[in-house]
Amino acid sequence: MRPASTSALSSTDAERMFAAGYSNIEDMYIDNVDIGEIAAAGLANLKTVDPALMVVRAGDHLDVTENGHPAGEVDTPPTRDPDAWAAATASAINLAQGASALVAGEGSEDLYKTMFDGMLGKLDRFSRYSTADAAREHRAAREGFGGIGVRIAIEAQGVRVSSVMANSPGGRAGLKTDDLITEIDGQSVAGAELQSVIQRLRGPVGSKIELAVLHPGGVAEKLTVARAHIVPESVSFELHGRVAYIRIYSFNQDTTRTLSQAVSMARTKIGPHIAGLILDLRDNPGGLLDQAVGVSDLFMNSGRIVSTRGRHPDSYQRFDASQGDVADGLPLVVLINGNSASASEIVAAALQDSGRAVVAGTTSYGKGTVQTVIRMPNEGELVLTWARFLAPSGYAIHHLGVLPSVCTANLRDPDQIVAAIRSGKIKPVPVAQRNAAAPGDEAILDRLRGSCPARKTDEQIDVDVATRLIESSAAYRQALALAAPANLASTAAVAVPASSATGHEPTTARP
Repeated sequence: MRPASTSALSSTDAERMFAAGYSNIEDMYIDNVDIGEIAAAGLANLKTVDPALMVVRAGDHLDVTENGHPAGEVDTPPTRDPDAWAAATASAINLAQGASALVAGEGSEDLYKTMFDGMLGKLDRFSRYSTADAAREHRAAREGFGGIGVRIAIEAQGVRVSSVMANSPGGRAGLKTDDLITEIDGQSVAGAELQSVIQRLRGPVGSKIELAVLHPGGVAEKLTVARAHIVPESVSFELHGRVAYIRIYSFNQDTTRTLSQAVSMARTKIGPHIAGLILDLRDNPGGLLDQAVGVSDLFMNSGRIVSTRGRHPDSYQRFDASQGDVADGLPLVVLINGNSASASEIVAAALQDSGRAVVAGTTSYGKGTVQTVIRMPNEGELVLTWARFLAPSGYAIHHLGVLPSVCTANLRDPDQIVAAIRSGKIKPVPVAQRNAAAPGDEAILDRLRGSCPARKTDEQIDVDVATRLIESSAAYRQALALAAPANLASTAAVAVPASSATGHEPTTARP
């Protein structure tokens, strides 16, 4: 066995990690699972480190062998007790480290990743484990970080600034797109890796950083920048004549607020003659559940937004709209495609079912589950599927996706599409079949998806169709009717928690 080091797997730390994992899986996961099977799957995955190593659950013990030679066995707990299984797991790993030089040579983070990948592989494809480093990046994307508000790219000469966020510390200090950063706090960035530079640019909010910058044209300058709390931009907008085009790239903790600002700015810039809005959710993989609810609520005055159901009692949630439409009823077209997933699908389904928007494009991804994010003792994250979500009219989005009101999958002429809507030649959404389909009947769900095959490319035709619909009030009204919104009973508004409905961080994470 290798000498002890800071990267070695401590039995005490391992027990804490696996106890946290097992207890949360048993408590939170959407289906009831056997902790013993989960533990055995994790240990069996050690063969990806050393193919000659085998850890097999045999009756009331775990057998560890290397090249067919016994290395020892560990008694398995007679109960589902997570702590007892964690102790057994740590003991089995200890035997594996003694038998295999390859396993002994793995650092603790690598072994945790191997183990949890094996465990969660027994669950579903959306449950996953992130190491401490990866989890730090995920949290930064969701919640923000101390930084200067620039995007960067590594080049041979240094670090190129590819964009600067509006009103960011970097912008206020004088950084501009195409500037070249050559030093950070007096140290050259030549040859540095991207993640290393990112970590050097980030730091505590209020702390200062000194940058040596070469502006286009060869002008060199030293800039001192005070870091601030930065939340990655998730919303952009531009004006298409009298139509406001707004794109949401993901759903982080700032999305609802920045979307509201974008709508307000677009209405101010266009003025009283604004014709409507396009909300582009294509290629949006999802994000925070409360932000999907918040975005939907911006445009709805009443009615159900989404409901969730799982095994845990707290997973039974419903979210209803409150009074107030940021767009004051202006025509709204939502664009989706085969890469629109999760939180994007919540928004599209809510606005379609409520009759508030026309949904155009192709059938969405079909990720209708909610994940809860659990911070682990090592600062990594365990992401567990804990609920399924239902559209306002009651159908399960999982596997099916959202069927657009106006399908552009096989059409290339936006004027012909609008003309077909006006003449009644566009088939309506098969609402009755969709709402009656059993969530597990994949044959029916696939047939419904086939009515508008998912497309993953970002094509201009979708934007052109949306613009034509907004510019023709008659075509817009007819397109709204294609989804035949259910007559949903108005219910009292349910407050949406700012952070979590569960005590953890709810998210509809990317597949």
